Amino acid sequence: MDEVLTVRRWRRYGADRLYVTHETGARVGSVDLQSGEVVADDPVLEARVRRAAQAYLRSDVPELVLPVTSELASLDALDEAGLEAWLGDGDDHPRGERGSPVGARLDRLADDGWQAVHDVPLGRQGSVVEHLLVGPGGIYTITERRHPGSDVRVAARTIHVDGRSVPYLRDARLEAARVQGLLLAAGCAGAGVRAVLVITGDLSRDAHDPPQDALVIARHEVPNVFRRLPERLDPARVSAIAQVARRRTTWAR
Repeated sequence: MDEVLTVRRWRRYGADRLYVTHETGARVGSVDLQSGEVVADDPVLEARVRRAAQAYLRSDVPELVLPVTSELASLDALDEAGLEAWLGDGDDHPRGERGSPVGARLDRLADDGWQAVHDVPLGRQGSVVEHLLVGPGGIYTITERRHPGSDVRVAARTIHVDGRSVPYLRDARLEAARVQGLLLAAGCAGAGVRAVLVITGDLSRDAHDPPQDALVIARHEVPNVFRRLPERLDPARVSAIAQVARRRTTWAR
């Protein structure tokens, strides 16, 4: 019997992604349709995730179920070219304003003792934490909001994009609080989680009235801003929390 994969599109809070799952429900990977970032739970499966994404994009359906050995094997050179046009070739990140994806930037912190977990599923309603970062400087939920060319102004409790108020701070704080509660329930005592918003756009921050319980930064500040944080967790604690964070059972509550 052919192995079956399911591809679903998830669009919420300004994000647009495809999620590829196995018929058992296990996650295979994801594709960010805005940045082109492809994340595979196992690196050897990246080509499979990319081909599944291309099959979905050319099908124009809300959800695609496809046998691996037939549908994916049938993709020809034109399909591969189309996929590269949409997502890039998988080897080089685009240059210029977009730069490398935030997830790839966070992964550079590995040598500094940090561990990044991407696309963390919260509960059974389809909510996803884009990135969870655990390291010497603490635990952070990280969400990217893209507004290239727009004026983004940040104060203690508000963010305005071209003069329009957006609920990014509220949503990020709620997400961090939920992650903190689930980590505590999983046995990570004293696990404080702080929200981080990564903004693409013309970012200006009120130096006299900044957010107190969230960090708002520009993409180019990733990853160095985390290297400068004071140490809060020792290596053993980082490893233990990251291990808990990678268990699907931690988030299925």
